[in-house]
Amino acid sequence: MRILLLGGYGVFGVRLARLLVADGHDVCIAGRSLDRAQACARDLDCRAMRLGRAGPLDAVADHQVVIDAAGPFHAYGADPYRLARAALAAGAHYLDLSDDAAFCLGISALDGEARRAGCCVLSGLSTVPALSSAAVRALTGDEVPRVIDVAILPGNRAPRGLSVMQSILSGAGRPMPVWRGQQWDRVPGWSEPADYALPGGLIRQGWQIAVPDQRLFPAHFGADTVRFRAGLELAVMRYGLAAFALLRRRVPVPVTRPMVRVVKLLADALAPFGSGRGGMSVTVITDHETRRWTLLAEAGDGPYIPAIAARALLRRPTLPAGAGPAVEAVTLAEAEAAMSDLRVRSDRSVTANDPLFPRVLGDSFALLPDQIRQTHLTLDRSRWTGRCEVQRGTGLWSRLLCALFRFPPASADVAVEVTKTVTPRGEIWQRRFGDRCFRSHLSATSGRLQERFGPFTFTIGLQVRHGALHYPVTAGRLGPVPLPRWMLPVSVAREHVSDGRFRFDVELLAPLTKRRMVRYRGWLCAKPPGDPSRPPS
Repeated sequence: MRILLLGGYGVFGVRLARLLVADGHDVCIAGRSLDRAQACARDLDCRAMRLGRAGPLDAVADHQVVIDAAGPFHAYGADPYRLARAALAAGAHYLDLSDDAAFCLGISALDGEARRAGCCVLSGLSTVPALSSAAVRALTGDEVPRVIDVAILPGNRAPRGLSVMQSILSGAGRPMPVWRGQQWDRVPGWSEPADYALPGGLIRQGWQIAVPDQRLFPAHFGADTVRFRAGLELAVMRYGLAAFALLRRRVPVPVTRPMVRVVKLLADALAPFGSGRGGMSVTVITDHETRRWTLLAEAGDGPYIPAIAARALLRRPTLPAGAGPAVEAVTLAEAEAAMSDLRVRSDRSVTANDPLFPRVLGDSFALLPDQIRQTHLTLDRSRWTGRCEVQRGTGLWSRLLCALFRFPPASADVAVEVTKTVTPRGEIWQRRFGDRCFRSHLSATSGRLQERFGPFTFTIGLQVRHGALHYPVTAGRLGPVPLPRWMLPVSVAREHVSDGRFRFDVELLAPLTKRRMVRYRGWLCAKPPGDPSRPPS
């Protein structure tokens, strides 16, 4: 095919050009700098021309496919799809490597025009969402995933493009929508780090950033949670960006092109450190299993990965007509075949899920009614809502302890919402009674449930009796110091089912006096899911 590649001398564009030339395509490298385009074309033995996205686009008519690998796509101005429409007018296919969610979603407006022209218009034909969605589909098959977790983790010696750096810096510290627990939340860009295991025992850290996956995958795959993270190999760069993100959460620091160039100079000065090994992780959690596809690119071949989806698609004899985001535009098998000549390896693994309460209770967990079991099978985040009555102790000691632990005030009827979030160490339970909120951290140690409130940690001797789950306190400590039994609170707490509804009845008696601190009892049901197709603006 005769292919016009805008941004073909950029970090990813030049690698895509190399792959397409190797596949026998007639490639023309284009950009605003003719000198750079010609230098790159001489190296690859292909054509070159000067072409700016905002200038005359007559040259598009001489090509069968137009690919935009330039960016930054979030800064394309008032007419972001000018190049795509010019390609359609010339009867050419249009593809791009956008990683901007709004840009990928917006291109669907050209669907009717693309179908009438019999042309393919795809945005995001890159690592995300094209390759990531291919991996998700390969892992899920026909099942509906509960959780999708994707991470891109490049090596420090990989070249850095200004467009990618500007995109990451622009999102740092800014609120972005994330679908979690069947609801849209907002989290700051470059936050909530997590570790990922790559082939060969390599561990890399990723931080949340905004990509098309978070907006496209919830509705497309029906998942309860969709997460995406990206990483930097060097700690000084990761935490430096985290400090910048923290600053932007408080002060609206603008990200200008000169600032990006300065940051790039600083990052380039650190290029000799770290490695040329980069990777990608895609995790899918179903009701019973956790399935992973991981990739490791060696010897600096990581920057080729964003070009793989476009290469795989253009190996097909025909391209599909229509316009939209490149979700499942290629299969994982096609993508893996397209990277077979690179120094890349991929692995798959499957492990059984191991939720906290079934792990602690063992065979007893199966004796509980389904309504109780479902509340303790959280795979990432679950939300439960209902009503309850709250009674408070009247003694001074009880009131002081209630204030310390932020227990809710007395109420004959108050709305309650419980949010359970899985962490690497266990679960966080956040309980909201009206406008009062308190939380605890639950984990398992030596087969026993531990619940931590600030510096206090209590051992809970979970018991299943007559179809109800009981929570007696059997031990405790303040920090590392064990508490004597007379300093322990008494927990008369149970979960049970009545009239087909999950119910809770929790009474806590104060240490020393053994008089009531608080009692709250009521019912809960799963919070109705939000609309995955309507993220907050």
